[in-house]
Amino acid sequence: MQSESKLLIETFLDSLWLEKNLSQNTLESYKNDLNKFRNFLEKNNKSVLKADHFLILSFLSYLLDEGFSSKTVSRNISSLKSFFKYLIAVEHIKINPMLNIDAPKSGLFLPTTLTVDETQLILDAPNELRPIEMRDKAMLYTLYATGMRISELISLNMHNVDLTRGSVQVVGKGGKERLIPLTNDAIIMIKKYLRESREKLSKGKDHNNIFVSTHGKQISRQSFWHRIKAYLKKVDVKKEVHPHTLRHAFATHMLNNGADLRSVQLLLGHSDLATTQIYTHVAQAEVKNLHKKHHPRG
Repeated sequence: MQSESKLLIETFLDSLWLEKNLSQNTLESYKNDLNKFRNFLEKNNKSVLKADHFLILSFLSYLLDEGFSSKTVSRNISSLKSFFKYLIAVEHIKINPMLNIDAPKSGLFLPTTLTVDETQLILDAPNELRPIEMRDKAMLYTLYATGMRISELISLNMHNVDLTRGSVQVVGKGGKERLIPLTNDAIIMIKKYLRESREKLSKGKDHNNIFVSTHGKQISRQSFWHRIKAYLKKVDVKKEVHPHTLRHAFATHMLNNGADLRSVQLLLGHSDLATTQIYTHVAQAEVKNLHKKHHPRG
C-alpha cells in the first residue's frame, strides 16, 4: 500500500505534467527533491499533511548537514514551495509551512541548536545504573564532544578510539577519515561504559563495535534516535530536536567559544566551508538573544 505522502507527491507531479508541460528533466528534479523530503518524513514518522514550519527547517538543516550544496538546497526549497502551494490550492492543507523560508544565502533558516544548559540536561538524562542507559550516556557525551553524525557514531569500532591519547578516528562520507579529540568527560563516560556495561549488553559475543545493542550487534540509527527522544521527554527542553541537533550544538558552542571556522569545518567533516558558515549565523543569533535577554537596556 502506498503511503499518503507518496500518493500526494505523485498527484502533484501528474498535475505538473498535465498543466505546466514541463520537460522530463525538470519533472525528474521535482521528483528527486520531493522523494528526499518523503524519505525524511517517513524516517521521522511524519506526514506531509502535518508538516509545519519547524519540520521544514529540520529537513533543510538535514540536507545541509548531509553535504548537499547551497544550490541543491535552494532547488529543494523551490520544489517544496511549489508542492505546498499545490496542496493549498487543492485544499489538502490550510497553512503553508513554506512561508518565510527562502534560499540558504538569505540566512532565514538556521539549524535548531541548544543552549549549554539544555545540552547538559540531555546528556545527564540517562540513568548510569542501567547498562543500556550507561551506553546511551557514553554515546551522547561522545556525540557532543566530537560533533560526529549518528551514523558515524554507531559505526565506531574498538580500534577507532584511542582513550590514552583522547581521540577518535571517524570514517565519514566518501570514506574520508578525520581524527577528532575527545573531551575528558567523554573519555570518562566511554571508559565507564566499557568497564561496567558493554559486556552485559553484548553477552560475551565477539563484536568489534564499541557501542552494542542488547543482542551484541551494531545499534541502528533509528533505534538510537528513538532512545534520544525518550530522554527528551524526561527533560524540560521546549525545542524541535532532530538527529543532528547535538552536532549543531557542538558546532555552535565551539564557535561561541572562539573556535575558528576552518577548524570546525575539519571537525565536522564538511567538504564545503559554506555549509559550516551556517553555524556562524546560529552563533550570532544566539549571542544577540543573550544580549537582549540579559543587558539592562536590551
